[in-house]
Amino acid sequence: MRRDIASDRGSVSIVLVALLGVVVLLATGVADATAALHASERAQNAADAAALAAAEEMAMPAGRTPEDVAAEYAERNDVVLVHCACDPETFEAVVTVRVPVGRLWLFADDLVADGSARAVVVLP
Repeated sequence: MRRDIASDRGSVSIVLVALLGVVVLLATGVADATAALHASERAQNAADAAALAAAEEMAMPAGRTPEDVAAEYAERNDVVLVHCACDPETFEAVVTVRVPVGRLWLFADDLVADGSARAVVVLP
């Protein structure tokens, strides 16, 4: 029995189109994951800087509140200060910031990344 080659024509094209679709879907997923990780890293770095600045203001006052200093550092890093708990008894600053992830391909564009940091100044 002889197989008709003409009936198999085009099946390779369908497989290639399906494979190309999978590759595009994976590439956009990787791009979205990279954007989310980058936003998370930015939020964490900004939280670290804001917490350190607030703790320094508590240890060596320059006439501002630690919350104002933390908010300024958050703004400098293009993030929003969500919470700043500064305990003057212990020179401890706990800061939480938020940054939007940005434009995504596969997910909603309203995702945010939060970063939290704690800084304590121990005086001799």
